[in-house]
Amino acid sequence: MVVARRAPVALNAYLLLPEWKITVKVAVVEPLGIDNLKIIERPEPRPGAGEVLVRLRAASLNYRDLLMINGGYGTQQKRGDLVPLSDGAGEIVECGPGVTRWRVGDRVVGCFFAAWPGGPASEERLRATLGGSVDGVACEYRVFPQDAILPVPAHLDDVQAATLPCAALTAWVAVISQHAIGPSHSVLTQGSGGVALFAVQFARMAGAAVISTSSSTEKLERLRAIGAQHLINYNEDQNWGQTAFALAGSGVDLVVDTGGAQTLSQSFRAVRVGGAVSIIGVVTGAKLPLHVPILIAKYITLQPVIVGNRDQFAAMLTAVGHHGLTPVVDRVFPLAELRAALDHLKAGKHFGKVCIAI
Repeated sequence: MVVARRAPVALNAYLLLPEWKITVKVAVVEPLGIDNLKIIERPEPRPGAGEVLVRLRAASLNYRDLLMINGGYGTQQKRGDLVPLSDGAGEIVECGPGVTRWRVGDRVVGCFFAAWPGGPASEERLRATLGGSVDGVACEYRVFPQDAILPVPAHLDDVQAATLPCAALTAWVAVISQHAIGPSHSVLTQGSGGVALFAVQFARMAGAAVISTSSSTEKLERLRAIGAQHLINYNEDQNWGQTAFALAGSGVDLVVDTGGAQTLSQSFRAVRVGGAVSIIGVVTGAKLPLHVPILIAKYITLQPVIVGNRDQFAAMLTAVGHHGLTPVVDRVFPLAELRAALDHLKAGKHFGKVCIAI
Protein backbone atom coordinates (compact mmCIF):
# COMPACT_ATOMS: atom_id res chain seq x y z
CA MET A 1 0.00 0.00 0.00
CA VAL A 2 1.22 3.46 -0.85
CA VAL A 3 0.30 6.29 1.49
CA ALA A 4 1.18 9.65 -0.04
CA ARG A 5 1.29 13.02 1.65
CA ARG A 6 0.46 14.87 -1.52
CA ALA A 7 -0.97 14.18 -4.94
CA PRO A 8 1.70 12.78 -7.28
CA VAL A 9 3.27 15.29 -9.61
CA ALA A 10 4.57 14.23 -13.01
CA LEU A 11 8.31 14.46 -13.52
CA ASN A 12 7.89 16.95 -16.37
CA ALA A 13 5.89 19.21 -14.06
CA TYR A 14 8.87 19.35 -11.69
CA LEU A 15 11.12 20.16 -14.64
CA LEU A 16 8.82 22.91 -15.85
CA LEU A 17 8.12 24.33 -12.41
CA PRO A 18 11.26 23.91 -10.29
CA GLU A 19 9.77 26.13 -7.59
CA TRP A 20 7.45 23.22 -6.72
CA LYS A 21 10.35 21.21 -5.45
CA ILE A 22 10.42 20.80 -1.70
CA THR A 23 13.80 21.30 -0.06
CA VAL A 24 14.86 20.13 3.38
CA LYS A 25 17.75 20.92 5.69
CA VAL A 26 20.65 18.47 5.81
CA ALA A 27 23.97 18.59 7.67
CA VAL A 28 26.92 17.53 5.49
CA VAL A 29 30.68 17.29 5.85
CA GLU A 30 32.49 17.95 2.56
CA PRO A 31 35.40 17.40 2.56
CA LEU A 32 35.93 15.51 5.82
CA GLY A 33 36.90 17.60 8.83
CA ILE A 34 34.76 19.25 11.48
CA ASP A 35 35.54 22.72 10.13
CA ASN A 36 33.75 21.70 6.92
CA LEU A 37 30.47 20.82 8.64
CA LYS A 38 27.61 22.89 7.27
CA ILE A 39 23.82 22.91 7.00
CA ILE A 40 22.52 22.96 3.41
CA GLU A 41 19.24 22.41 1.59
CA ARG A 42 18.53 19.46 -0.68
CA PRO A 43 15.42 18.11 -2.43
CA GLU A 44 13.20 16.11 -0.14
CA PRO A 45 13.92 12.38 -0.60
CA ARG A 46 11.25 9.98 -1.87
CA PRO A 47 10.62 6.44 -0.60
CA GLY A 48 10.88 3.56 -3.05
CA ALA A 49 9.49 0.04 -2.86
CA GLY A 50 9.77 -1.35 0.67
CA GLU A 51 10.87 2.00 2.08
CA VAL A 52 9.40 4.68 4.34
CA LEU A 53 10.04 8.39 4.58
CA VAL A 54 10.67 9.52 8.16
CA ARG A 55 10.36 13.09 9.38
CA LEU A 56 13.23 13.12 11.87
CA ARG A 57 12.48 15.03 15.05
CA ALA A 58 15.60 14.43 17.10
CA ALA A 59 19.08 12.93 17.01
CA SER A 60 21.77 12.22 19.59
CA LEU A 61 25.55 12.35 19.48
CA ASN A 62 28.15 9.69 20.14
CA TYR A 63 31.94 10.01 20.39
CA ARG A 64 32.02 7.94 17.21
CA ASP A 65 30.43 10.87 15.34
CA LEU A 66 33.43 13.06 16.06
CA LEU A 67 35.74 10.39 14.65
CA MET A 68 33.60 9.91 11.53
CA ILE A 69 33.38 13.63 10.80
CA ASN A 70 37.17 13.83 10.93
CA GLY A 71 37.71 10.70 8.82
CA GLY A 72 38.89 8.58 11.73
CA TYR A 73 37.46 5.33 10.37
CA GLY A 74 39.50 5.39 7.16
CA THR A 75 38.17 3.19 4.38
CA GLN A 76 35.31 1.96 6.58
CA GLN A 77 33.41 5.21 6.11
CA LYS A 78 32.28 7.59 3.41
CA ARG A 79 35.21 9.77 2.41
CA GLY A 80 33.19 12.87 1.60
CA ASP A 81 29.72 14.42 1.37
CA LEU A 82 28.84 12.67 4.64
CA VAL A 83 25.58 13.25 6.47
CA PRO A 84 26.69 12.53 10.05
CA LEU A 85 25.07 10.99 13.16
CA SER A 86 23.76 7.48 13.64
CA ASP A 87 20.96 7.96 16.18
CA GLY A 88 17.64 9.51 15.21
CA ALA A 89 13.91 9.29 15.90
CA GLY A 90 10.80 10.69 14.25
CA GLU A 91 7.55 9.71 12.59
CA ILE A 92 6.69 8.10 9.29
CA VAL A 93 5.16 10.56 6.81
CA GLU A 94 5.03 8.38 3.70
CA CYS A 95 5.15 4.67 2.85
CA GLY A 96 6.48 3.36 -0.44
CA PRO A 97 4.99 0.48 -2.45
CA GLY A 98 4.97 -2.86 -0.69
CA VAL A 99 5.28 -1.49 2.85
CA THR A 100 3.03 -3.54 5.11
CA ARG A 101 4.57 -3.20 8.58
CA TRP A 102 4.09 0.53 9.05
CA ARG A 103 1.55 3.32 8.76
CA VAL A 104 1.86 7.07 8.40
CA GLY A 105 2.15 8.59 11.87
CA ASP A 106 4.04 5.69 13.45
CA ARG A 107 6.85 6.89 15.71
CA VAL A 108 10.07 5.08 14.92
CA VAL A 109 13.78 4.93 15.64
CA GLY A 110 16.43 3.88 13.13
CA CYS A 111 18.67 0.83 13.49
CA PHE A 112 22.40 1.54 13.66
CA PHE A 113 23.19 -1.42 11.39
CA ALA A 114 20.69 -1.34 8.53
CA ALA A 115 21.68 -4.79 7.21
CA TRP A 116 22.06 -6.77 10.46
CA PRO A 117 18.64 -8.18 11.36
CA GLY A 118 19.93 -10.83 13.77
CA GLY A 119 22.37 -13.64 14.32
CA PRO A 120 26.16 -13.34 14.60
CA ALA A 121 28.14 -10.45 13.19
CA SER A 122 29.67 -10.74 9.73
CA GLU A 123 31.51 -8.44 7.37
CA GLU A 124 28.42 -8.06 5.21
CA ARG A 125 26.09 -7.38 8.14
CA LEU A 126 28.38 -4.76 9.65
CA ARG A 127 29.07 -2.94 6.40
CA ALA A 128 26.21 -0.41 6.44
CA THR A 129 26.46 1.91 9.46
CA LEU A 130 24.42 5.08 9.75
CA GLY A 131 26.54 8.21 9.77
CA GLY A 132 29.56 6.19 8.68
CA SER A 133 29.56 4.05 5.56
CA VAL A 134 26.09 5.39 4.68
CA ASP A 135 24.53 8.78 5.36
CA GLY A 136 23.18 9.38 8.84
CA VAL A 137 20.30 11.21 10.46
CA ALA A 138 21.42 14.84 10.78
CA CYS A 139 18.63 15.90 8.44
CA GLU A 140 14.95 16.76 8.46
CA TYR A 141 13.80 13.81 6.32
CA ARG A 142 15.38 10.44 5.60
CA VAL A 143 14.33 7.32 3.73
CA PHE A 144 14.70 4.01 5.60
CA PRO A 145 14.11 0.41 4.48
CA GLN A 146 11.02 -0.79 6.31
CA ASP A 147 13.12 -3.44 8.11
CA ALA A 148 15.67 -0.91 9.41
CA ILE A 149 13.40 0.90 11.88
CA LEU A 150 11.62 -0.07 15.10
CA PRO A 151 8.78 1.45 17.15
CA VAL A 152 9.54 4.01 19.85
CA PRO A 153 8.53 3.07 23.43
CA ALA A 154 5.33 5.00 24.08
CA HIS A 155 6.53 6.75 27.26
CA LEU A 156 9.53 8.40 25.57
CA ASP A 157 9.57 11.70 23.70
CA ASP A 158 11.52 12.08 20.46
CA VAL A 159 14.72 13.36 22.09
CA GLN A 160 14.77 10.51 24.60
CA ALA A 161 14.07 7.96 21.86
CA ALA A 162 16.93 9.31 19.77
CA THR A 163 19.43 8.32 22.48
CA LEU A 164 18.75 4.59 22.06
CA PRO A 165 20.19 3.18 18.78
CA CYS A 166 23.91 3.25 19.61
CA ALA A 167 24.75 3.98 23.26
CA ALA A 168 21.77 2.22 24.83
CA LEU A 169 21.98 -0.84 22.59
CA THR A 170 25.73 -1.11 23.17
CA ALA A 171 25.16 -1.14 26.94
CA TRP A 172 22.28 -3.61 26.57
CA VAL A 173 24.40 -6.05 24.56
CA ALA A 174 27.28 -5.79 27.04
CA VAL A 175 25.18 -6.19 30.18
CA ILE A 176 22.23 -8.33 29.08
CA SER A 177 22.72 -10.02 25.70
CA GLN A 178 26.32 -11.18 26.12
CA HIS A 179 26.59 -11.72 29.86
CA ALA A 180 23.01 -12.13 31.16
CA ILE A 181 23.72 -10.05 34.25
CA GLY A 182 21.23 -10.62 37.07
CA PRO A 183 20.61 -10.12 40.80
CA SER A 184 23.62 -12.17 41.93
CA HIS A 185 26.11 -10.16 39.86
CA SER A 186 28.16 -6.97 40.16
CA VAL A 187 29.01 -4.53 37.38
CA LEU A 188 31.64 -1.77 37.16
CA THR A 189 30.97 1.20 34.88
CA GLN A 190 33.33 4.02 33.93
CA GLY A 191 32.48 7.69 33.60
CA SER A 192 29.24 9.44 32.75
CA GLY A 193 28.90 9.10 28.99
CA GLY A 194 25.86 7.60 27.34
CA VAL A 195 26.99 3.96 27.34
CA ALA A 196 28.10 4.11 30.97
CA LEU A 197 24.81 5.58 32.17
CA PHE A 198 22.74 3.07 30.22
CA ALA A 199 24.92 0.29 31.62
CA VAL A 200 24.12 1.49 35.15
CA GLN A 201 20.41 1.60 34.34
CA PHE A 202 20.27 -1.82 32.68
CA ALA A 203 22.36 -3.47 35.40
CA ARG A 204 20.13 -2.05 38.11
CA MET A 205 17.04 -3.00 36.10
CA ALA A 206 18.38 -6.58 36.14
CA GLY A 207 18.95 -6.43 39.90
CA ALA A 208 22.77 -6.33 39.85
CA ALA A 209 24.99 -4.32 42.17
CA VAL A 210 26.73 -1.41 40.43
CA ILE A 211 30.06 0.29 41.11
CA SER A 212 30.69 3.47 39.12
CA THR A 213 33.75 5.65 38.62
CA SER A 214 33.87 9.30 37.64
CA SER A 215 36.13 12.33 37.90
CA SER A 216 33.99 14.57 40.11
CA THR A 217 31.86 14.41 43.24
CA GLU A 218 28.96 16.05 41.42
CA LYS A 219 28.89 13.41 38.68
CA LEU A 220 29.25 10.61 41.22
CA GLU A 221 26.19 11.86 43.09
CA ARG A 222 24.23 11.94 39.84
CA LEU A 223 25.35 8.37 39.17
CA ARG A 224 24.04 7.45 42.60
CA ALA A 225 20.70 9.03 41.70
CA ILE A 226 20.26 6.66 38.74
CA GLY A 227 21.19 3.56 40.70
CA ALA A 228 24.94 3.21 41.27
CA GLN A 229 25.51 1.93 44.81
CA HIS A 230 29.29 2.27 45.16
CA LEU A 231 31.17 5.30 43.86
CA ILE A 232 34.87 5.87 43.14
CA ASN A 233 36.52 9.15 42.16
CA TYR A 234 39.30 7.96 39.84
CA ASN A 235 41.15 11.28 40.11
CA GLU A 236 41.51 10.74 43.84
CA ASP A 237 42.00 6.98 43.72
CA GLN A 238 44.65 5.99 41.19
CA ASN A 239 44.21 2.32 42.10
CA TRP A 240 40.45 2.34 41.55
CA GLY A 241 40.50 -1.10 39.96
CA GLN A 242 41.68 -2.72 43.19
CA THR A 243 39.17 -0.61 45.15
CA ALA A 244 36.35 -1.90 42.95
CA PHE A 245 37.63 -5.46 43.39
CA ALA A 246 37.39 -5.07 47.16
CA LEU A 247 33.97 -3.39 47.07
CA ALA A 248 32.59 -6.37 45.13
CA GLY A 249 34.04 -8.81 47.67
CA SER A 250 36.25 -10.83 45.37
CA GLY A 251 36.09 -8.84 42.14
CA VAL A 252 33.28 -7.67 39.87
CA ASP A 253 31.56 -10.01 37.44
CA LEU A 254 31.58 -7.54 34.54
CA VAL A 255 33.48 -4.37 33.72
CA VAL A 256 31.96 -2.16 31.03
CA ASP A 257 35.17 -0.50 29.82
CA THR A 258 34.44 2.70 27.93
CA GLY A 259 37.86 4.27 28.33
CA GLY A 260 40.33 2.19 26.36
CA ALA A 261 44.08 2.62 26.69
CA GLN A 262 44.18 4.27 30.11
CA THR A 263 41.47 2.20 31.81
CA LEU A 264 41.88 -1.39 30.66
CA SER A 265 44.69 -2.31 33.08
CA GLN A 266 42.54 -1.14 36.01
CA SER A 267 39.58 -3.03 34.57
CA PHE A 268 41.66 -6.22 34.70
CA ARG A 269 42.44 -5.54 38.36
CA ALA A 270 38.77 -4.95 39.17
CA VAL A 271 37.31 -8.10 37.60
CA ARG A 272 37.02 -11.40 39.46
CA VAL A 273 38.67 -14.62 38.40
CA GLY A 274 36.56 -15.93 35.54
CA GLY A 275 34.87 -12.56 35.06
CA ALA A 276 34.44 -10.50 31.90
CA VAL A 277 35.53 -7.14 30.52
CA SER A 278 33.44 -5.65 27.71
CA ILE A 279 35.55 -3.27 25.63
CA ILE A 280 33.44 -0.50 24.16
CA GLY A 281 35.22 2.84 23.96
CA VAL A 282 38.60 4.30 23.08
CA VAL A 283 38.10 7.75 24.58
CA THR A 284 41.48 7.62 26.37
CA GLY A 285 43.31 6.10 23.42
CA ALA A 286 43.16 3.19 21.00
CA LYS A 287 46.59 1.60 21.40
CA LEU A 288 47.90 -0.02 24.57
CA PRO A 289 50.08 -2.90 25.72
CA LEU A 290 47.92 -5.90 26.54
CA HIS A 291 48.59 -7.27 30.03
CA VAL A 292 48.55 -10.90 28.99
CA PRO A 293 49.74 -12.45 32.30
CA ILE A 294 46.85 -11.01 34.34
CA LEU A 295 44.43 -11.83 31.52
CA ILE A 296 45.50 -15.48 31.67
CA ALA A 297 45.94 -15.73 35.42
CA LYS A 298 42.43 -14.42 36.11
CA TYR A 299 40.85 -16.32 33.20
CA ILE A 300 39.24 -13.09 31.99
CA THR A 301 36.83 -13.06 29.08
CA LEU A 302 37.69 -10.03 26.94
CA GLN A 303 34.66 -9.20 24.80
CA PRO A 304 34.37 -6.30 22.32
CA VAL A 305 30.95 -4.79 21.70
CA ILE A 306 29.97 -3.08 18.43
CA VAL A 307 26.42 -1.89 19.14
CA GLY A 308 24.05 -4.77 18.21
CA ASN A 309 21.55 -6.16 15.71
CA ARG A 310 17.88 -5.40 15.10
CA ASP A 311 16.62 -8.36 17.15
CA GLN A 312 18.67 -7.23 20.14
CA PHE A 313 17.45 -3.67 19.63
CA ALA A 314 13.84 -4.85 19.56
CA ALA A 315 14.33 -6.80 22.79
CA MET A 316 15.91 -3.75 24.43
CA LEU A 317 13.09 -1.44 23.33
CA THR A 318 10.54 -3.87 24.78
CA ALA A 319 12.41 -3.90 28.11
CA VAL A 320 12.73 -0.09 28.10
CA GLY A 321 8.98 0.20 27.57
CA HIS A 322 8.11 -2.46 30.14
CA HIS A 323 10.25 -0.93 32.88
CA GLY A 324 9.60 2.69 31.93
CA LEU A 325 13.33 3.40 31.73
CA THR A 326 14.08 7.05 30.99
CA PRO A 327 17.37 7.97 29.26
CA VAL A 328 19.54 10.67 30.80
CA VAL A 329 19.75 13.71 28.52
CA ASP A 330 22.47 16.27 29.16
CA ARG A 331 21.57 19.07 26.75
CA VAL A 332 19.60 19.64 23.55
CA PHE A 333 20.88 21.79 20.67
CA PRO A 334 19.02 22.78 17.49
CA LEU A 335 20.26 21.29 14.22
CA ALA A 336 21.65 24.69 13.24
CA GLU A 337 24.03 24.43 16.23
CA LEU A 338 25.32 20.92 15.48
CA ARG A 339 28.93 22.13 15.55
CA ALA A 340 28.44 23.60 19.02
CA ALA A 341 26.88 20.34 20.17
CA LEU A 342 29.88 18.37 18.89
CA ASP A 343 32.25 20.77 20.65
CA HIS A 344 30.27 20.28 23.86
CA LEU A 345 30.58 16.51 23.48
CA LYS A 346 34.31 16.72 22.79
CA ALA A 347 34.86 18.83 25.93
CA GLY A 348 33.72 15.84 27.98
CA LYS A 349 31.81 17.80 30.58
CA HIS A 350 28.44 16.33 29.74
CA PHE A 351 26.44 13.95 31.91
CA GLY A 352 24.28 11.77 29.70
CA LYS A 353 23.42 12.20 26.06
CA VAL A 354 24.00 15.34 24.01
CA CYS A 355 21.03 15.64 21.65
CA ILE A 356 19.82 17.55 18.60
CA ALA A 357 16.29 18.85 18.07
CA ILE A 358 15.42 18.76 14.37
